[in-house]
Amino acid sequence: MRSRSQCESPCTALHDITRRLVADLRGLRFGPLVACVYNPLEYAAGSYRSYLDQYARIGVEAVFMGMNPGPWGMAQTGVPFGEVTHVRDWLGIDEPVGQPARLHPKRPVAGFACHRREVSGARLWGWVKETFGMPERFFARFFIANYCPLCFMEKSGRNLTPDKLPPRQRARLLAACDRALRDTIQVLQPRRIIGIGAFAEKRARLALADLDIPIGRIAHPSPASPVANNGWRKRIEGELKKMGIKLPG
Repeated sequence: MRSRSQCESPCTALHDITRRLVADLRGLRFGPLVACVYNPLEYAAGSYRSYLDQYARIGVEAVFMGMNPGPWGMAQTGVPFGEVTHVRDWLGIDEPVGQPARLHPKRPVAGFACHRREVSGARLWGWVKETFGMPERFFARFFIANYCPLCFMEKSGRNLTPDKLPPRQRARLLAACDRALRDTIQVLQPRRIIGIGAFAEKRARLALADLDIPIGRIAHPSPASPVANNGWRKRIEGELKKMGIKLPG
């Protein structure tokens, strides 16, 4: 059984990290390839704060880390991989959501009224729900975070991931996100980091290179990945088993 200090809420420190990250990112400028940038840590701050307040714990078994928000997930709800129905109906989070400073006409933000389905989020949180049953059972052992809080869109409205940004624009973004990740891990003190996809694993290895913490990876649930569309749950459960993580059932 964990001691009281191991189970205490880390929320004050995590809120401070979030504020610093938002300030660091606010001054960044991106070239013509990027038409719009959404930061849900600003316009959906209430949801993200509620997520941290309810579910962040010190000393968890592992932190799962994704890349950045999808336009129909965290960009709508403020919660990592935050497909609306799972965030509202299972996690119990339904906070007011504002608007990005510049809105792309093809990527509206309707918050919890959004009817579009974020497939990656539905797969990830759907697996968590079916495997653990109650949120408290999952978060007693794990936490889900995103490496970068920004959602990038091209002029066409197509999603642009951080690894596709020009190198000079990407460098300052990665430096800020590396710093926030490192600070977050030092607060949460997990026993392991699990990248959701190759990019997240790579950034964790670089940002946390001098910390004595195992880093692994599971396949990303994106529908753009053939792996995700063919037995994703069975695959990641096998990957987790190889890391020594025991699942319920």
